[in-house]
Amino acid sequence: MRIAPFLAFLIAFLFAASAQASPSGTSDDLNEFLLAKGVVARIDQVRQSVGLKASELVFTSMGFLGVPYRRGGNTAETGFDCSGFVRAMYQQTVGLILPRKAEQQAAATQKIERTDLQPGDLVFFNTMRRAFSHVGIYIGEGKFIHSPKPGSQVRVEDMGLAYWTHRFDGARRVQTALPQTPALEALSPAELTLR
Repeated sequence: MRIAPFLAFLIAFLFAASAQASPSGTSDDLNEFLLAKGVVARIDQVRQSVGLKASELVFTSMGFLGVPYRRGGNTAETGFDCSGFVRAMYQQTVGLILPRKAEQQAAATQKIERTDLQPGDLVFFNTMRRAFSHVGIYIGEGKFIHSPKPGSQVRVEDMGLAYWTHRFDGARRVQTALPQTPALEALSPAELTLR
């Protein structure tokens, strides 16, 4: 099984971050290895190409791989549902509190074409016979991260798989210039448009 270069980079980055926190002293060897393989330079390229906040959002999201699904869940401690995961990631990295439900998140964000997707954008799917019933965060190279369903965990999926292709409901971009207050979820979609 071949891991996409972007995902391999993210895995290496997360491994490096955890290794640096270890007191064992092996982090120096790992840092030299990462420098030799160009991973450190790749971090800078990603940050320049998708922006600092978008790269932080993707990196933070990847740190929650394996957290169990829980309907209505909003935290790593309790587990996440799809929209709770997206909301928590945006709140932690961007400081923006998105609405709670997937369809509300779709209504509060800017519609974009699938071909315009960038890391950090939201991808929506019709998984429950209704529009915008599922949401995830696009991480690049046709992949997204999400909290899929009961009995599962936060994971990365390929949007090119038939299941996701047939259920794709659209892509949205979060405007980080939106008001960054808890009152955001009380606003109607019309009130959320940028002025």
